[in-house]
Amino acid sequence: LERREQTILLLNRRGYATFVQCRDCGHVWQCGQCNVSLTYHRGRRRLVCHYCFHEEPAPITCDDCGSGDLSFRGVGTEQVERTVTETFPYARVARMDVDTTSGKWAHHEILGRVERGEVDILLGTQMIAKGLDFPGVTLVGVINADVGINLPDFRASERTFQLLTQVAGRAGRGPKGGEVIIQTALPGHYAVRAAVAHDYAAFAERELVEREAPRYPPYCRLANV
Repeated sequence: LERREQTILLLNRRGYATFVQCRDCGHVWQCGQCNVSLTYHRGRRRLVCHYCFHEEPAPITCDDCGSGDLSFRGVGTEQVERTVTETFPYARVARMDVDTTSGKWAHHEILGRVERGEVDILLGTQMIAKGLDFPGVTLVGVINADVGINLPDFRASERTFQLLTQVAGRAGRGPKGGEVIIQTALPGHYAVRAAVAHDYAAFAERELVEREAPRYPPYCRLANV
C-alpha cells in the first residue's frame, strides 16, 4: 500500500459467516432441502443456501432452545472485506463475488476500476483467480487455502491445486515482480506443496496414486445421474 501497488486476496467462500450455531444447545441452521449449513450474509441479514438459493431471515434466537446466544462461525468474503477496511481504513477495497456482480455490468465495472488503479485491494472468490492481467498487482494472498481439500469430491485436491496455481499467476505480471502468500492449516499436503513449487508433474504423479486404489477416474468412468 505504501508503494501504491495493488493486492489480490482470494477466499473461496462468499458471505459473512459459513454457518450459525447456538452456543447453548449446538443447533446449526441448515437448508431443509439440501441438508447443508446456511451461510450468513450480514449485509442483507439473511441466511442463504448456496446450492438451491433458499433464503430466510437471520435468526435472533435459537429455533430449538430459544437461546439468544448465537455464534456466527467460519469466514467468508464479506467478513474479510469488513476486517480489511477496518485494518486499512484509507485503502480502496473492492469485493468481487456472486453477491457483488449480480448486476448486468457490475463485473466489468469492478475490473475497470482495478485496471485504472482505483482499487488498492481486490478481494474475491475463485472468479478472480484466472484471466486477469493487472501489472500493478504485486501481492497475492490466499486465505484458508485448504478450504476445499476435504470436500467430499475425488477432485478436491485437483481443484485446490488448480485454484492456487491460477491465482498465483496474478502476481508479478508487470516489471515490478510479485509475491504470493498462502495461509493454510495443511502446509504438508501434496496439493499445496506442488502449487507452491509450480510442480504439475509431482502433483499429477501423487494424485494418480491416490485415485488408483479406490478406482476413481482416470481408472474408471463416472456418470452423475
